[in-house]
Amino acid sequence: MRPCISLHSDRAPPFHEMVMTTSRSFFYLCTLGVFCFISYNLVRMPVLSLFAESLGAGPERIGLIVSVSTMTGVLLKLPSGALSDIYGRKMLLRIGVVAFGLPPFIYPFISDLNALTALRFVHGLATAIFAPSALATVADLYKERRGAAMGTYTACTQSGSLLGPFLGGWLAHAAGFSTAFVTAGIFGCIAILIFFSLHLDEPPPRVREKGLAPVMAEMGKGFLAVARNRKVLITSSTDAAKMIANGALMAFLPLYGLSVGLNAGEVGLMFSVQAVTSFLSKPVMGRISDRVGRQPLIVLGLVICAATFISIPHVGSFALLLVLSSGFGFGEAVVSSSSAALVADSSEFKRLGAGMGMQGTVMDIGHASGPLLAGLLIAHVSYQGAFAVIAGLQILAAVAFWATMRSLPR
Repeated sequence: MRPCISLHSDRAPPFHEMVMTTSRSFFYLCTLGVFCFISYNLVRMPVLSLFAESLGAGPERIGLIVSVSTMTGVLLKLPSGALSDIYGRKMLLRIGVVAFGLPPFIYPFISDLNALTALRFVHGLATAIFAPSALATVADLYKERRGAAMGTYTACTQSGSLLGPFLGGWLAHAAGFSTAFVTAGIFGCIAILIFFSLHLDEPPPRVREKGLAPVMAEMGKGFLAVARNRKVLITSSTDAAKMIANGALMAFLPLYGLSVGLNAGEVGLMFSVQAVTSFLSKPVMGRISDRVGRQPLIVLGLVICAATFISIPHVGSFALLLVLSSGFGFGEAVVSSSSAALVADSSEFKRLGAGMGMQGTVMDIGHASGPLLAGLLIAHVSYQGAFAVIAGLQILAAVAFWATMRSLPR
């Protein structure tokens, strides 16, 4: 991968120093992502749904609890991405990594559903603040072959989804919920320590005037730039469709698994198989998207996600559920490795943070909607009907994306 030359220095450093600095920064950023997302996903699935059920939550309330942390992202990803354009990525990364590390230690003291809902909203600050800045940092580091770079970075964060659910399900089954939550906190604290080894060039703040008004004005320019960018918006909507299904699985695959005779550890393994497939596929699919283009892969990935998703509630065999979980993970990898790079390609250089924030916001709208929509449909129809409706939304998103991109000027 070729590193991009900093636009904030008067003279570019020697090429070999740029390569070493870029590679070292990318390595620490990827390592940081691994530990942050192990911590986050160890709490999130399958432990969260089972913990909420143990406190007396029904399907609709479980859907709300699972989705409320994503609602934080809906509200804050775009503003946090825009702020990273103004003040630099490292400040926002610092706040985000602390939000990963501390909240898990509070879960063992929760015994009320309202308190759990509030804590999930606060815990959502982690991804809301960290994710847009991290993706924008990758885009800053690698202007060329962004698909490969973002595929590698998101694969590293996906490894958190690989190990987190497996550890969480096993710890909850073998040692109880409190042990799982404390373990998540330990991984988060390791991430905080790793952060101090991450060295990024910090450009001077874009806004030097004192007061809130100049900052809000500059953020407004970022919001307006990405809101007018149809490529960013339609590409982000494909992630939203994928994440509706992802959120539905996160909330209700544990309950469906238990209903067909699986235990919490086996359900955690299904999430881990989904994650390991995505983990292995993302760097490869990112490189392919650099060569063949982003658009065909996004459509293909959505079709794969829809086909595997609609099949899950018709299967009771653990082995077949593992295969379908793996297939859904591959579809996710095909979509996300291309969509993030396409958003970065389509964003202005000085608005990369806002562009990634917009993608994260739209994606989180889908992620938050998934558990809520699935909870309502399952409560009033069935697993089969709910999953069919959500699979149909992914197909509609694929058609809308392809038609819209063909109508836009190249």
